[in-house]
Amino acid sequence: MLGEYTIVGRGAAEIAASVERAVGAGELNPGQLLPPLRELAARLGVNPNTVAAAYRTLRERGVIETAGRRGSRVRPRPATTGRECIRVEVPEGVRDLADGNPDPALLPPLAGAFGAAAEQGDREPVLYGAGPVEPELARIARADLDADGVPDGPVAVTSGSLDAIERVLAVHLKPGDAVAVEDPGWGSVLDLVPALGLRIVPVGVDDDGPLPEDVRQALEGGARALIVTDRAQNPTGAAVGAERARALRAVLGEYPETLLVEDDHGYRIVDQPLRPLAGVTRSWAFVRSVAKAYGPDLRLAVLTGDAATLDRVRGRQRLGPGWVSRLVQRAVVRLWADGVVDAPVVAAAYGRRRDALIAALARRGVQACGSSGMNVWIRVPDETGAVARLLHAGWAVAPGARFRMNAPQGIRITVSTLTEEEIEEVADAVASAVEPGVAGGYA
Repeated sequence: MLGEYTIVGRGAAEIAASVERAVGAGELNPGQLLPPLRELAARLGVNPNTVAAAYRTLRERGVIETAGRRGSRVRPRPATTGRECIRVEVPEGVRDLADGNPDPALLPPLAGAFGAAAEQGDREPVLYGAGPVEPELARIARADLDADGVPDGPVAVTSGSLDAIERVLAVHLKPGDAVAVEDPGWGSVLDLVPALGLRIVPVGVDDDGPLPEDVRQALEGGARALIVTDRAQNPTGAAVGAERARALRAVLGEYPETLLVEDDHGYRIVDQPLRPLAGVTRSWAFVRSVAKAYGPDLRLAVLTGDAATLDRVRGRQRLGPGWVSRLVQRAVVRLWADGVVDAPVVAAAYGRRRDALIAALARRGVQACGSSGMNVWIRVPDETGAVARLLHAGWAVAPGARFRMNAPQGIRITVSTLTEEEIEEVADAVASAVEPGVAGGYA
């Protein structure tokens, strides 16, 4: 059952640490079955309750999962390793279409903005006790949110979208609570939720976002929170349309105690209008990152939400990092004020590449999805084989296992740096790597 690895320890904490250490080191593999409680207790000479406590700790930390009589096993993507381990090593000479990064040519230069922010910092140093949010950043961000129909609420600043999502979930939920999450969806969220000791309830996705009936079933089944990507959904490129937004709001209206978390990470790189869902439930949060439009290393996101949620988040943030650097915030203000990113131009560039690849694949009998953002999703009968064949042909794509729970197998292609000349070549390679009669979109 465990191969060469032996679980050790006398107390629950020691036993849990032994298992977690082995998972992190790769000595216990994803999906590997653990011994039954009584069997391990007898082997270690401890009370079965001690092993039960250790297994409970491991479940809450997202390392293992328990399926009743089928026993406990290492999660397919344990929190100690993360989905980033499910990646393709890109050999020299192979074109990387797997990394999910924006096009560096469409990112703005940062030197001027940081220079101006540093000069302001010299004149007006930010010291302990200063406010955590740059006033001008809050003003501009709130004006943009108002223009997009996001309900009024306080503004906080976090170190990126995932930091905001983690903080919101942590201040509302307790280990064991269920969270409805898009499937396929952002791999980091699929790692984060179980790492917080929460349970994932997968919700299907199509071009218009989460399926309302799946959301209804998840909430009816006890899910306490729902995470939705409004636009440029990763990996499918889905964007919540007007009709879908009405349907989802109707479902949420039946469950007003649901914590709604909306992620608009495609801010300023998409041309689809925002259709926010916030305002129906009592607790909600809406987060916007600057990563895709201005640079991943800025690590800044704007968070708003209901007053109680934001008060909790800001209170916990004060006890940890305190605040996100006001120097970085001032640089972002300068980038916004100077208009260095022409959102329609950026959105059009990604849109042309995405649409061209989807059309080229369609001409070869391969259906692909991607209505917004920089990614194209293709369902395939055998993603491992498809990834390997494409790698052999000189193209690295992301395996769907990084992004899915119950969803069919697929591959993700990031189009952000694709040239016109490459699109036909990629389409040829994909058509050869999959079976066109089987490959398709979401289901």
